[in-house]
Amino acid sequence: MENVVLIIHLILALGLIAVVLLQRSEGGGLGMGGGGGGAVSGRAAATALGKVTWALAAGFIATSITLTIIAAEKSAGSSVIDRLSATPPAQSQDGSPALPAGDDLLPPSADGNTPLVPAAD
Repeated sequence: MENVVLIIHLILALGLIAVVLLQRSEGGGLGMGGGGGGAVSGRAAATALGKVTWALAAGFIATSITLTIIAAEKSAGSSVIDRLSATPPAQSQDGSPALPAGDDLLPPSADGNTPLVPAAD
């Protein structure tokens, strides 16, 4: 279910981007854009692209809320503390966390058995 909503969400996002880029600039922001030279009315005419933009925006918001609810339901059963291991990390003698062995820090060799360690001279 989550994957279906996510795919619909992505399609709506791409469609919303495309429709917004197709619309003509009305010149409202920052004094830039195409000027019509006519009388400026307080209300823009509702064009077909404007209606499609509102429909896609409403669908985008609805899928966003749906995805948030799905994610909240999935994580409601456990917390981060529940996911931690039951055994605490090893402590050294002075109380500070023990450092990993040197072999754990090296990348594996080509045969996968021994780490690549430079020969000690």
